[in-house]
Amino acid sequence: MKQYFSAVMIYCLFTTLIQAQKITRQDYERAVSFRYDNLNNKTVFNLDTAVNWFKDGSGLWFIDYSKNGKAYKAVDFKKGRVADLFDHEKLAKVLGEFTKEVLESGGLELSDFQRTKKSLSFGFKGETYLVDLKTYNLELQKRNKQTKENPFESKSPDGKWVAYTKDYNLFVKSVDTGVAHQLSTNGEKGYEYASWYGWTDKMEGENGERPKKFYADWSEDSKWIITSIVDTRNAEKMYLLDWSIDSLYRPKLLSYYRGSPGDATMVKIAPVFYNVDTKKEVKTELPIGTHINSVSIRKSEMPGKLFASYSERGYLKQYVKWVDLSSQKEEILIEETSDTGIDNFEYRTLEDKQKIIFLSERTGWRQLHILDLKTKETKQLSSGNFYVNRIAHIDEAHETIYFLGSGNEKDNNPYHQQLYKVNFNGKQILLTPENAHHTVSFSENGKYFTDNYSTVATPTKTVLRDSKTGKIITELTRADVSQVESSGWKAPETFSLTAKDGKTTIYGAFWKPSNFDPAKSYPIIDHSYTGPHTQVFPKTFNQSFANQSLAELGFIVVRVDGLGTFGRSKAFQDHSYKNMENNLEDHVLAIKYLAKTYAWIDINRVGIFGHSAGGYDTGRALLGFPDFYKVGVASSADHDFRMEKAWWPEMYQGWPVDETYQKVSNITNAGNLKGKLLLTHGGIDENVNPSATFKLAEALIKADKDFDLLILPSQRHGYTGAHSNYFIKKRWNYFVEHLLGTEPIWDFKWE
Repeated sequence: MKQYFSAVMIYCLFTTLIQAQKITRQDYERAVSFRYDNLNNKTVFNLDTAVNWFKDGSGLWFIDYSKNGKAYKAVDFKKGRVADLFDHEKLAKVLGEFTKEVLESGGLELSDFQRTKKSLSFGFKGETYLVDLKTYNLELQKRNKQTKENPFESKSPDGKWVAYTKDYNLFVKSVDTGVAHQLSTNGEKGYEYASWYGWTDKMEGENGERPKKFYADWSEDSKWIITSIVDTRNAEKMYLLDWSIDSLYRPKLLSYYRGSPGDATMVKIAPVFYNVDTKKEVKTELPIGTHINSVSIRKSEMPGKLFASYSERGYLKQYVKWVDLSSQKEEILIEETSDTGIDNFEYRTLEDKQKIIFLSERTGWRQLHILDLKTKETKQLSSGNFYVNRIAHIDEAHETIYFLGSGNEKDNNPYHQQLYKVNFNGKQILLTPENAHHTVSFSENGKYFTDNYSTVATPTKTVLRDSKTGKIITELTRADVSQVESSGWKAPETFSLTAKDGKTTIYGAFWKPSNFDPAKSYPIIDHSYTGPHTQVFPKTFNQSFANQSLAELGFIVVRVDGLGTFGRSKAFQDHSYKNMENNLEDHVLAIKYLAKTYAWIDINRVGIFGHSAGGYDTGRALLGFPDFYKVGVASSADHDFRMEKAWWPEMYQGWPVDETYQKVSNITNAGNLKGKLLLTHGGIDENVNPSATFKLAEALIKADKDFDLLILPSQRHGYTGAHSNYFIKKRWNYFVEHLLGTEPIWDFKWE
């Protein structure tokens, strides 16, 4: 009897487990309902409100979404309150009568509003209309006939000259006389004047031509031409085969110029300048760079003078130079140096004040600095151990810089940014005190800004604020998620723990199914992208649904930023320099921490997925941590940095190429695979060439490893339309089958 009873109990437990793991069509329907396109402004509203400033400076307009549809609203700065931009019922009626369409007042698709005291102009289906807001008389605006400009010509600001190319050389022609002057003489195919390098330029066929490009910029006084030479004579190509074209019975050969790390055979770009009066080239000492570190020219307000910014190969030195074409004098204004790569360098010129504002990590934190062009002295403007994300607005007249910074306020999440202003003397003031993440948009005159502020668990508020004080003038919109909350949805939960260094706090968030049951046991999936040029912690409420669809199928989905990623101190990011193989150590710690904290997380069923650099992470997870990560889906991944586009690995893995490149390669570690791995790539991806995915597949075959491969023949780096849906379905079902351990459903509906 005891043996019989035990057998019955084991059978019941096994049956319960099978039932717990079984997936239903209703689970897929919930997953589909939580896709962003099915949510945004359909069942959840105003997650992120975009504002549009009227050109006359009188106010702004925006769309307020609700279950009743769209409401176009405006704020007049003098009145300082929100009102309807127009009478929606009246406009829908007159516009419907005018266009002979049935239009609903809550579903109008309008754009490009501009107003006067009595009238309002707007765009509708490619036409511009004018409506009298008192009478609601409507008229169609006549289109001005626009002369189609020749994209391969550039007219001087004074209208006297036209620059163009012929036989790969640069010419200028007098508009009055038609007389042409040849400025360059040694141009040839592959050494082309007045051209530029296009990142996505593809050539078709065995000897395909590079798409024609033209670039010639004029000084404001029409006396100088700024251009460049593109030299492809020794540049090597990468290749693709497009198998997706129905009418072709052999693949189309595509190629493009792209250097890999360490390559000397790359596209070279040389800055070139001409004096229009003398018709002569003006020589400078600016370097000839490759397509990943070419010279960037910024015109000065003083004709004949310019600023040039460029980095040395390897990104350990960055320069800003002052060049006077008239006197042929040059001067280095800013020289940045680093042992671990200079990332996201940015500068702004304030010539009326004879200053340059720039962002530098020279102190260990990305901070604002100011250079005095007269004294050549540099001082730090912003102060504190925090990260300046970007310059939001500059009020040159009042010597005030508005910037967004993260990690400065005590007890705030270090990824949440707030708006500050600082004057040239370094007096710094916080303008957005709410403990949240703030995204802002300034009016053209800088007197006002709008602020979308939220956290991943706190719904968005969008407000209009005074730039001088940060005071809220009026609220524009507030996010509404009541419909999904009533069905059981809850916002992701955030967490923190100590990183692998034993001292630094790192942050993450996780999503649970809306029908979450704490009595069940859930697999956990790591949605990874370790950058290191970005971050994945969900800062805003707009990101609160990012992984909800996958969670609805019965998973916990986690995102975490470990050491080595972007947006905190320079030392924090430097953990990944020449060390990309170890970026997931903190992810493993985070998942173990969550499993220890929550009994409903199954530490024995851990999955991972990611795209591009996140795809590398996925391969690395299955090959570098084969006993921890059990299932992975790697899409469009750069599995071997030696085969990647040059700038990304040279910035973060270093240059010259050394033995670390082989060490971190997924291909050289293919023999470690134990779990289930799906490799996916677009067949004509010119951003991350599919060759590394094929090469990893070859290595896995040679190592006798079981894996899966999906090629989307017509897709580039990002997947679109039906191909995107197909891939998402494939990814969902890969985890359902191999991590959840149940039979997936294929023929569910996307609607």
